[in-house]
Amino acid sequence: MSFFLDNIDAMIPYVPGAQPEPGRRVVKLNQNENPYPPSPRALAALESFNGASLRLYPDPMAPKFTAVASEVLGVPPEQIIVGDGSDDLIIMLARAAAGPGRAIAYGEPTFPYYFTQAQVQGAPVAAIPCDADFTLPLEALAEADAALTFVASPNSPTGAAATTDQLDWLAGKLSGLLAIDEAYADFAAENALPLVDRHDNVVVLRTLSKGYSLAALRLGFAVAGKAIRQGLLKTKAIYNVGPIPAAVGAAAMADQSYHDECVAAIIAERKRLATALIKRRFFVYPSHGNFLLAAVPGGDAPRMVETLKAGGILVRYFNSPLLQDKLRISIGTADDTDALLAAIDAML
Repeated sequence: MSFFLDNIDAMIPYVPGAQPEPGRRVVKLNQNENPYPPSPRALAALESFNGASLRLYPDPMAPKFTAVASEVLGVPPEQIIVGDGSDDLIIMLARAAAGPGRAIAYGEPTFPYYFTQAQVQGAPVAAIPCDADFTLPLEALAEADAALTFVASPNSPTGAAATTDQLDWLAGKLSGLLAIDEAYADFAAENALPLVDRHDNVVVLRTLSKGYSLAALRLGFAVAGKAIRQGLLKTKAIYNVGPIPAAVGAAAMADQSYHDECVAAIIAERKRLATALIKRRFFVYPSHGNFLLAAVPGGDAPRMVETLKAGGILVRYFNSPLLQDKLRISIGTADDTDALLAAIDAML
């Protein structure tokens, strides 16, 4: 006997990246975390938080954080809606727009959580394979014209990104919602924020996990026009962002000089790692994120993952047809890169 809906019983659950064993020190390059600590201003905001205020419910709209995000990004505060990480915003979108007879579409491979939420909603899925070079299948997504289309740009695990002009074209072709997931936009040259004012069906998702080193805090937001924002508010948990994440997140976003310094270091290390892997006969795909997708010499990616893990280095493996010979490697510090390369050299 089951207590749950048939579609929930039939679900394939999302599997997050492996966590280190308790007490074991590892080089953690499997979850695309920022290798640098949060902004000193963010840490100061955490230390100075008024603990006595925890007895009170927070403002559900997180206005202080929203004001800072508005100023930094140059978008009106009334276009912003906060979430418990961008995962929360994906849930809101699926609740509001998808269900039986209302499909969710995306390019494959991509963030598996889109599929997870399609299963929760009982929505049909149009998972459209990317090209062999992992170019995003924008024309096929336009033809599918789903009720809710997700485009992760930059995309994980591939690192591919669509241009703003390409996304502009896609938004104009779709009759349903286009959710542009910009979790990795901090590391890319372009972003889709201008499209929110050009198209009434566009919503852009952001997170503070990657570019601002706040993955544990769980804070994200969406930028959308009035109609989309009002729809999302109907499916939003009432108090989904607490006062501590809001205060720390506001301080982090206000410190753009620190953010830019960390991002520049990650991009430089991304280039160094790509060059080093190519010299070791890996095929490295161009990446606009804080990670690289690389095909392993000889193709035995599972063996390399397990050997690295045994030596205290975690990287990500996806057991799917397009990715079976590949690893996704998060960009760490220079010391992390050196440790990874030394371990690879010992195997080759």
